[in-house]
Amino acid sequence: MKDNTTRLDHVVLWVQEPIAAAEFYEKAVGLEPVRLGEYAAGQAPFPSVRLNDETILDLMPLTVAETLQMVPGAADSAGHPVNHVCLAMPGDAFDELRARLEERAVPVSEFSYDSFGARGAARRSFYFRDPDGNVFEARHYE
Repeated sequence: MKDNTTRLDHVVLWVQEPIAAAEFYEKAVGLEPVRLGEYAAGQAPFPSVRLNDETILDLMPLTVAETLQMVPGAADSAGHPVNHVCLAMPGDAFDELRARLEERAVPVSEFSYDSFGARGAARRSFYFRDPDGNVFEARHYE
């Protein structure tokens, strides 16, 4: 990646159990774990999952909230509600995600149609929660 325009690098999610969260994101959502082995071996403070070539979701253990000094008020942010994180994807990946979630009995919302987002009106979208209660929207524009 050589383009240095402003873009989203990562989102940090508070999770109860990072290994279980990484497994959910890998198996149910289809994202690739990053530093999971290093985290399990005590060599990294948290694992992540790769959303795309330039964006990851960090899976921060809720237990470290009290110890974070570099972020003022970090402990108060643990569990602070964020409305949702939206994942935009091609139509086939969208359908595959919904099927994986349903196979694992993860509750999903009804479809929404033509909802507005960064690229205009999305053809379809739906919502789901991860095991820690974080809300995600999945959508596709094509």
